[in-house]
Amino acid sequence: MATPDKPVDVVRVSCEVCLKEVPIAEAKIAEAADYFAYFCGLECYEKWKTQGGKADQPGPRPGS
Repeated sequence: MATPDKPVDVVRVSCEVCLKEVPIAEAKIAEAADYFAYFCGLECYEKWKTQGGKADQPGPRPGS
């Protein structure tokens, strides 16, 4: 007798820009200065970057 598979809980994160919840496996992730930022897609990621996000532009850290 086969046992039915149990449903798997999917970890979801909120987009930094539009706050839409997306599965973490599908989220675009940018490592900002001291945290990770999650995005539902490239459009929200680009919007975040133009609003002051610095994921692609690492600068000197304090004390360096």
